[in-house]
Amino acid sequence: MSDQPAGKPTGKPPASSGARRPGPRPTTSKVPPTPPTTEVGGIPWKPIAVIAGVIAVAVIGTLLILRPGSGGNGGTGGTGGTVPCPTKQPPAMPAGETRTVTMNTEKGQIVMKLEADLSPIAVGNFAALVECGFYDGVVFHRTAALDADTPFVIQGGDPTGTGSGGPGYSIQDEAVTAQYGRGVVAMARSSQPNSVGSQFFIVLSDEARDVLANYNTYQIIGHVTSGMEVADAIFSASKGVELPTDPVKMTTVTVANP
Repeated sequence: MSDQPAGKPTGKPPASSGARRPGPRPTTSKVPPTPPTTEVGGIPWKPIAVIAGVIAVAVIGTLLILRPGSGGNGGTGGTGGTVPCPTKQPPAMPAGETRTVTMNTEKGQIVMKLEADLSPIAVGNFAALVECGFYDGVVFHRTAALDADTPFVIQGGDPTGTGSGGPGYSIQDEAVTAQYGRGVVAMARSSQPNSVGSQFFIVLSDEARDVLANYNTYQIIGHVTSGMEVADAIFSASKGVELPTDPVKMTTVTVANP
């Protein structure tokens, strides 16, 4: 999901360059409204009627995957960092270490705790991108819902703002050992292996747990410790549009130890 999790329309998981929208995606979850025709993984996705639980899972999953391009394709993000941005997979974060990421947005501040023990490779990658200023000025290009009443995720991290961009490289997959739920921060990816790049998403509802767990491939890197009301405001700002034309921007994103 370096590309996307789903939206009103989709309930998809987020995906990124090569990575798909995670957007998350369950036989027991609510079936999101039929999404508009869009490009998922480079293939035109046309609305399908959900007839059974199995079909619902497949549809939701596809929608949640990030759009291709987040991993290997893409340009550069912000330039406010003090170190060069990585051009290949950065070193994994050592076991037991944590970092605090402070994300200032046009709607307020979100603070996250990154935990190496969750996904050392993905956490090391995210922290390195934050440190170099990659996310400064980048938008939350996707605000997806499970259905009309249930927010799904907000997804960002694509420097192109299209859902198809990334840092120019991708990282290795890792097993998901924690549970998805409101406040969890995870990386978007595509359906292809090792497709995570820079796109990430914040889960807005516990009801997204089963959808995401059905895929269980979106590397969890941490959780929001304060500012979930800001994440909710970013979702609300789109007024129900999954891919808003005036997306909320991350103005500055910094990382501290711990």
